[in-house]
Amino acid sequence: MDIGDYRIEYLKGGLNRAELDASPFKQFEKWFVQASEAKVTDPNAMIIATVSKDGKPTQRTVLLKMFDQEGFVFFTNYGSNKAQQIEENAHVSLLFPWLALERQVEINGHASKISSEESQTYFRSRPHGSQLGAWASSQSQPIASRSELDQQLTEVKEKYSEGDVPLPHWGGYRIVPDTIEFWQGGARRLHDRFEYTNTDKGWIIERLQP
Repeated sequence: MDIGDYRIEYLKGGLNRAELDASPFKQFEKWFVQASEAKVTDPNAMIIATVSKDGKPTQRTVLLKMFDQEGFVFFTNYGSNKAQQIEENAHVSLLFPWLALERQVEINGHASKISSEESQTYFRSRPHGSQLGAWASSQSQPIASRSELDQQLTEVKEKYSEGDVPLPHWGGYRIVPDTIEFWQGGARRLHDRFEYTNTDKGWIIERLQP
């Protein structure tokens, strides 16, 4: 299938250095709010790329649940493939593909577990069904059928039919960024790219060629 002629022009507007906040976190918040107001589907959905100890990369989509000056937090089963790779190699890359706005944000940094108290607080805020689902699934492990997964959920429902659902082998990772790039599509493929780099003197901003 030849799709070489499939292309569009990016014409929603450029990005100037004067528009950028000195803090990449404030700039990210500004763009995140705009993506939410534009009703971008799941604006907190991000692709996270991890690399195993033998150099094999993997990507998948997860949901950002918190961000502040300290970094960007998502949650997962600590037995999952992504968690295992993070334990082997803490360097990760995030990508927010806000294509409806002709924008993307790339974040490169290192991941570490948040405290169990923070994970517990967020876990308790999840819907009851999501709490049970975290117990029912051994994420990334093979399973014979959907019915077997459903049976595991039934067993978990019976086990935790009363009282609070305890925290499973599950929790959050915080990605502390080294670089954050803001990309705005431009006409004739001359996109606007600005990269924030964390240095000993604070964040510096550079325009990158498209």
